[in-house]
Amino acid sequence: MTETWATLGVDLHLEPSGPGVRRGLTDALREAVRGGRLAPGTRLPSSRSLAADLGLARNTVAAAYSDLVAEGWLTARQGSGTRVADRSVVPSAGAAPRRPARARPRHDLRAGSPDLASFPRAAWLRAARRALAVAPYDALGYGDPRGRPELRAALAGYLARVRGVRADPERVVVCAGFAHALQLLATVLSARGVRTLAVESYGLDAHWRLAETAGLPTDPLPFDEHGTDPSALPPGGAVLLTPAHQFPTGVALHHDRRAAVVEWARRTGGLVLEDDYDGEFRYDRRPVGALQGLDPDHVVYLGTASKSLAPGLRLGWIVAPPGLARELAAAKGAVDTCGVLDQLTLAEFITSGAHDRHVRASRLRYRRRRDALVSVLAERAPWVRVTGIAAGLHAVLRLPPGTERDVIRAAAHLGLALDPLTPRHHHPDATDTPPDALVIGYATPPDHAWTPTLTTLCTALGVSDPGTDLG
Repeated sequence: MTETWATLGVDLHLEPSGPGVRRGLTDALREAVRGGRLAPGTRLPSSRSLAADLGLARNTVAAAYSDLVAEGWLTARQGSGTRVADRSVVPSAGAAPRRPARARPRHDLRAGSPDLASFPRAAWLRAARRALAVAPYDALGYGDPRGRPELRAALAGYLARVRGVRADPERVVVCAGFAHALQLLATVLSARGVRTLAVESYGLDAHWRLAETAGLPTDPLPFDEHGTDPSALPPGGAVLLTPAHQFPTGVALHHDRRAAVVEWARRTGGLVLEDDYDGEFRYDRRPVGALQGLDPDHVVYLGTASKSLAPGLRLGWIVAPPGLARELAAAKGAVDTCGVLDQLTLAEFITSGAHDRHVRASRLRYRRRRDALVSVLAERAPWVRVTGIAAGLHAVLRLPPGTERDVIRAAAHLGLALDPLTPRHHHPDATDTPPDALVIGYATPPDHAWTPTLTTLCTALGVSDPGTDLG
């Protein structure tokens, strides 16, 4: 077989230009090396292959290679071919300076991510092979904007069994994660005439901004030890809740308030958006079923694979009343915008039982981490109160008043990334200011890093010891 640029695994766009073909090719190759498009050590195709690809004489390419070898840009060794030399690359004049990469923390306890090192690669790969082997040819075309029917059917069955969701595949719309789901919902609700989105006093500011950008200003609701108080909800409209495990406080919405918010939606024609972001993970309490099961015509269920598997999959789902599901599909676009192969793989992963096995194993691992966190803090930082730990992948650490900023500063010095509670509060100028606290994502570190990360956390918390002089 004739050796070509492609068979060597290298693809490069070159446009020789200038007063001569040889000089133009030499300049183009030199600039590709100088600008970093050809990295040090990259093997170039033979002069015969490159000449055939560019439609030039072989001698022209050989001469250009020789010139660049002489200048030190390339090296040529018998048996090794022609390669880019290992040398410092000087940016061309006018090139924008590169910003230094932000240093990654040595330890990470920020909430919002599972242990990515525990992603079930082998099981996922097996599911992908099985799914692709039986997928119809048209599955690889432009698909239904609601998502692949295999995944919608698998999700309808799984959510009914595990979370008590009342759904059929026609109510399911697959999307690219929660942010995409919220964006679609905000767009549709704004078009319906909804003017504000009621939200919990604590949550993610990124979600509030996303809704506001889509035309739905957010209005926070009162919050106490029983969760969000829906008594202040105006007639009609929409409310976004995390009823099974409030983020970030960890409170489950009291059963009286669950009933009250559903009754509000029925009475006024309102809509409840239920974010069930980590409903699979519970430890010390009875399972709290999805609010959607109480009234599927007034509660929209939102879930993702981000906590049970990995956020990088960018797979989420909306279970909506039939009319709203059609509007969401229309807002999503004329074709499916989520990766078909990952949808087919997730469908197979669920129906084969691999997803259940992975969640059960993860639940056991995360419970052990939670128990270790509580035990170590009780021993080494007894002045810290741990709350919100009956379910989920994070805990709230209540600190002595006035110490949150000091702990964050100490943690940064130790290379530990932490989330303070304060930015999760919706009322920057309210009288009910949040307590000094941290939101600890104990699922985030990989297993091998868990113990040193926990040790570093205790060291950082030492600055909040009431017996320590912080002055």
